[in-house]
Amino acid sequence: MNSLFNSALKQSSAIRRDLDTFSQSPATSSAALQGQIAASLASLSRTIDDYSALSKKELIPEKQEKAFERTKKFRSELADYRLHFDQLRKEREDAQSVTNRNELLGRRPHHTATPENPYAQSSLPNPSPFAPSSSRAGLSFGASPADYNRETHALREQSFLGTTNTQLDEFIDRGRAVLADLGDQREVLKGTQRRLYSVANTLGVSGETIRKVERRAKQDKWIFWAGVILFFLFCWAVLHFLR
Repeated sequence: MNSLFNSALKQSSAIRRDLDTFSQSPATSSAALQGQIAASLASLSRTIDDYSALSKKELIPEKQEKAFERTKKFRSELADYRLHFDQLRKEREDAQSVTNRNELLGRRPHHTATPENPYAQSSLPNPSPFAPSSSRAGLSFGASPADYNRETHALREQSFLGTTNTQLDEFIDRGRAVLADLGDQREVLKGTQRRLYSVANTLGVSGETIRKVERRAKQDKWIFWAGVILFFLFCWAVLHFLR
């Protein structure tokens, strides 16, 4: 149980360090750092659950009460870490949204004369009533179809890049969570291997002890029957020579 407690302390310190690094520049922090923090939070949660399960099996009341207090403190810290992490991620998303909007607006052609009122009449004199509706709409906004297409493609490009970044972040988070799970499973398998070695050594010592007891029992049996034979020979000799 002490090893789990020390592991939880190390994980808590590492998460606090990563959150401090993240809070210094939320807008420019990498997705790898976010995935690392998410995986560390999941690993700390599992460690706390294991420590809580072991503390319930503690036989000494004082140690059990102390373990319960530690578990309560760890859970409180974990909740604070998750809240802080969610706030930082929201700040990063807001900053990215502002950046994407500024980039999108920056790509607008400066020579377009879009009026303040989008429904203002075109400056061209007396447009033909028989002209196509799309042409009249394009002229009313003061921008050519080519400009409109560029803005549409830029908006689609920004939307695609944002979706791609979000999916990459999710993939990285899942990868780090899987890596953390594999690390935990490796530690569990190592502990199981050590226990098996201990049981095997115990069984080996027990087998050697049993073999020694069996050999000693056989020796005692031979000594007993030899004594019985010698006793009968002695009785026969006494009766035979003292008649």
